[in-house]
Amino acid sequence: MSDDDFQPLTPTLQNVLDQTSLQWVFVGGKGGVGKTTTSSSLAVQMAAVRKSVLLISTDPAHNLSDAFGQKFSKDPTLVQGFSNLYCMEIDPTSSIQEMIESQESGAMNSIMQDLAFAIPGVDEAMGFAEVMKLVKSMEYQVIIFDTAPTGHTLRFLSFPTVLEKALAKVSQLSGRFGPMMQQMSGLMGVQGNHEDMFAKLESMRAVINEVNQQFQDPEKTTFVCVCISEFLSLYETERLVQELTNGSIDTHNIVVNQLLFPPSGSSCDQCNVRHKMQQKYLEQIFDLYEDFHVTLLPLLTNEVRGVEKLKSFSRLLVEPFQPPK
Repeated sequence: MSDDDFQPLTPTLQNVLDQTSLQWVFVGGKGGVGKTTTSSSLAVQMAAVRKSVLLISTDPAHNLSDAFGQKFSKDPTLVQGFSNLYCMEIDPTSSIQEMIESQESGAMNSIMQDLAFAIPGVDEAMGFAEVMKLVKSMEYQVIIFDTAPTGHTLRFLSFPTVLEKALAKVSQLSGRFGPMMQQMSGLMGVQGNHEDMFAKLESMRAVINEVNQQFQDPEKTTFVCVCISEFLSLYETERLVQELTNGSIDTHNIVVNQLLFPPSGSSCDQCNVRHKMQQKYLEQIFDLYEDFHVTLLPLLTNEVRGVEKLKSFSRLLVEPFQPPK
């Protein structure tokens, strides 16, 4: 196909709303680029075309409550003004702590836990599995993740391997020291059952494996990258897109947020200089991602907080923004 025949893709997220097979939508990017506003606005639009939508924040900073002006917790809560949009805020690392504390762990179990958790990333992997178990037991048509800043976003891809290492470690140690530990715990008068720990790790690995398979199916999952038109954000987005591609996770949408459009003849030097810089990086974005839907969002003069403002802002995701002439 020649360059003359090339038709740019529609500059909106309408394609995400139209793909009825989607079950998981991730929204991610660098800190401070407007991920929460974008994911909340997408959830508002999604609620108009789907039976039930769950928006989950996995960012420990939890900004969903601020965005909607309503307090959310680790249990799905119906958003005021909607009948089918729910939000929940979870911290994967704290959910694993609660799980450990809620267990009646004998001496044997706690030793095994300490050994298993010595492997880097096991606590996060198990926290993620707990969350996934919870989410899978709920009946929502589509689940949108407002993810933590880029570095943490793709950690879940390595979780099955991490849990396999923990399983190997626990089974190796229980094989070697099991009988001795059983004797010791018998002498100390406590019950120790390393099988529980083993079964828990195994069930979590199974959950994560199953979920990851779904995440790698472009019919069921897509990733929306959010960035701003600056060098660092562009660099981070490119890294994110490459990591997603390596992890076989579909991504074909980029949202460029906080764009300045000063009126012609504006005497604001900062606005004009920044606009010029943003346009330079926008050109690079269009060159790099010609096979992506690139949605442009303006820098607003007010904060997008509360349901009404989110509803109004969310229209910009499906109707291309027209800068003032």
